Amino acid sequence: MTALPSPFFTVTAEEGRGWVRLRLTGDLDYDSSHELVARAAERLADRPDLRDLYLDCAQLRLCDSMGVSALLQVHRDTAARSVCLHVEDAPPFLDRIMRITGIQHLFALQEDQRPARGVGEEAASTEQRPSPAP
Repeated sequence: MTALPSPFFTVTAEEGRGWVRLRLTGDLDYDSSHELVARAAERLADRPDLRDLYLDCAQLRLCDSMGVSALLQVHRDTAARSVCLHVEDAPPFLDRIMRITGIQHLFALQEDQRPARGVGEEAASTEQRPSPAP
């Protein structure tokens, strides 16, 4: 069975020296979780200087078990490259999921060290990749 892409999920990237922020919008679920893993893997491969990967979850509406699995895969990929993974602005439902599943300790929340939103140290690259409609 092939999963259909979700039109309800987008990943937007912003970059600076040593960091990347992926803004997640919509539903992180069975149909869209591969998008997050793929975008994070692309950034890790393209940026050997990467020290921090931020997942901005402020606009996330839903996260199911496949979404949690995607978060864990991104954690494994970043840990393998000694990149610190941060979850920013997690909605209450995501905080609850991470607390209940016991995975919250895998994601750094260092408010004083995160780069300013919307301001890249280098030429900021913003890429919006909506999932294609079926």
